[in-house]
Amino acid sequence: MKKFILFDNDGVLVETEKWYFEANVKALAQLNIKLEEDVYMEIMARGGTAWEVAQKQGIKKDVIDTQRFKRDLYYQEFLQTKDIEISGVKDILSILQKSYKMAIITTSRRVDFDLIHKNRGIVDFMDFTLCVEEYKRAKPYPDPYLAGLKRFNAKKEETIIVEDSQRGLTSAYNAGIECVIVKNEFTKTHDFSKANYFIDSLKELKNLL
Repeated sequence: MKKFILFDNDGVLVETEKWYFEANVKALAQLNIKLEEDVYMEIMARGGTAWEVAQKQGIKKDVIDTQRFKRDLYYQEFLQTKDIEISGVKDILSILQKSYKMAIITTSRRVDFDLIHKNRGIVDFMDFTLCVEEYKRAKPYPDPYLAGLKRFNAKKEETIIVEDSQRGLTSAYNAGIECVIVKNEFTKTHDFSKANYFIDSLKELKNLL
């Protein structure tokens, strides 16, 4: 019987992944580099970085660091100006909260996470949140979800993870925790063969559990 739910953030609770991609596209374009979506999706799936594309073209580290900083600014601008809401999320969390303890485990930076969730009300349903600064290695390593497990003092068999990316699924799989994949158009090309369950939207999670 499941008692704990560990949610990924981007693409599961908020629709932010597209805008992170667009921020990378904008920053790389200033180096005359076109970031193709299929290339980015492959990088994202394995947990790499878009700056690999610049490195392969011999762009120096200091130049990449400057553009990375600009990318972060573009992303934060998108977070504040674009519609990133996923319909019905708070209603679903309100129902799940009655039966489960919940947390968000994300590879987002804390500064971006806090900006995403400012006055959004989603984190109010969570016992805690973990961002990339708060564990040793990011997804696809198991560290993020094992940290969540430890924080809850939960057993693996009592816990389920909700993800939308291959990188996140690999993290869950490596942690030995069952994972449900929620459908997301942005990550539809990813390999989800290691997933335990599939749902079309979060609305189906309660019935699945």
